[in-house]
Amino acid sequence: MTEVRGGGADGPLLVALDIDGTLMSYDQELSEDVRDAVADLRAGGHHVVLATGRSLLAVTPVAEILGIDRGWVVASNGAVTARLDPDAPEGYVLEDVVTFDPGPALRLLRDQLPGARYAVEDIGVGFRMSELFPDGELEGVHQVVDFDDLWAGEVTRVIVRSPESTSDTFHELVEHLGLDDVTYAVGWTAWMDLAPLGVSKATALEQVRRGLHVQPHRTVAIGDGRNDVEMLGWAARGVAMGHADAVVRAAADEVTGSIDDDGAVTVLRGLLPSPPR
Repeated sequence: MTEVRGGGADGPLLVALDIDGTLMSYDQELSEDVRDAVADLRAGGHHVVLATGRSLLAVTPVAEILGIDRGWVVASNGAVTARLDPDAPEGYVLEDVVTFDPGPALRLLRDQLPGARYAVEDIGVGFRMSELFPDGELEGVHQVVDFDDLWAGEVTRVIVRSPESTSDTFHELVEHLGLDDVTYAVGWTAWMDLAPLGVSKATALEQVRRGLHVQPHRTVAIGDGRNDVEMLGWAARGVAMGHADAVVRAAADEVTGSIDDDGAVTVLRGLLPSPPR
């Protein structure tokens, strides 16, 4: 494990944080301890970057709760990178957007999962979808369109929701279909995200790191899901949440407490300089 702390003369830290299951419980609760730890890191001059599979529309409210009104966010598993700016009309400025043609993957998946629901992201607007998703699962404007209209243009992200599928089913299906022109992440048993090939939270965070001129050894990441594996490997100190599965824990340098224990807070507090004795 690389020892990374906030003190010293090496400059600020870049602390990349997943949201769901890391900062925020599955009941969408975010504790005061998390807010205070993030605020203290930012007050110390460090860069706290939210890095999530959520859309940009769903990241900005969390940033607001955390008191982050300026700085970088990575959304849609790395396909969208934005800079928060309260003076901008939307409250953010898009800095990088990576898209792909979803048509080939969607056609293959429909043949294998004809009963699944499919959606593509429209940045800052919402989603176009083959049929409505359950309430509360997706943000913004929901527009139901013909299946063929889902690939009317390039997109940043495709969501596949198949209640009868398991994570193992999704992994086997992608391998069977040879979807080697996209990056995929299984979020939970009924959910899979497709992103442009080679795009992950890690690829976006590396661009952010370079833009902020943070040294590679000053990077920390905390996450709990399969879509965090690359990010945990990218960071000088990658920390898996205690409830993460074996694949995620193996990708990390260390494991902290679970979301029920506010495990991220322990790590964040440990990044702050120790008070003088």
